[in-house]
Amino acid sequence: MRRLYKFASVRERRLWIWTALVVAAIYSTLGLAGKLAGFLRDRGRLDLTFFVCFLIVVVAIAASGLLRRPGWREIWVIVGTVAVYATVVLRTGIGPEERTHLFEYGLVAVLIQQALLERRRRGGRVRAPALLAIAATAVLGWLDEGIQAVLPSRVYDIRDVGFNALAAIMSVTAGSALAWARGRVAARLRRGADVMHEP
Repeated sequence: MRRLYKFASVRERRLWIWTALVVAAIYSTLGLAGKLAGFLRDRGRLDLTFFVCFLIVVVAIAASGLLRRPGWREIWVIVGTVAVYATVVLRTGIGPEERTHLFEYGLVAVLIQQALLERRRRGGRVRAPALLAIAATAVLGWLDEGIQAVLPSRVYDIRDVGFNALAAIMSVTAGSALAWARGRVAARLRRGADVMHEP
């Protein structure tokens, strides 16, 4: 039987599988998220739990950048990304439950963008992968809220739709800025290597 869809590479297939798993995990916890948040809030641990999760994300962002021995542009992008996330998370007047959307849908957007970029690297025709990743993530976030509208313990909230889209914009912008910074470093290294090999 002929396959309906052919992936450009094993990496692209893995990225789409991870995307599907993350979205499935988000959707599958919709009925439990409110109860878990209430449980943590009743024990005074909701803000602490969120802060620990935020700290884990900050460490992951910093570690992923530092493991590659970054140049100064990359370091500034990493610091800027952490600062923007910290500002949005800590300075907006939203509760911890809403803030989790920034991480959940930020991850979804990054996975989609990387899958689309991998397809383009392998010769696939993908126009504007960053915009496609943001649009797809926004639709998935809107569907999340649509599911919540029919659950008895949840409500449809247009603000959450906006936070899901904001999460996509932030993560895709950060990823694109980091890729730009790494590309500048790679170009400089190539120019240096070309100069050394000139007769």
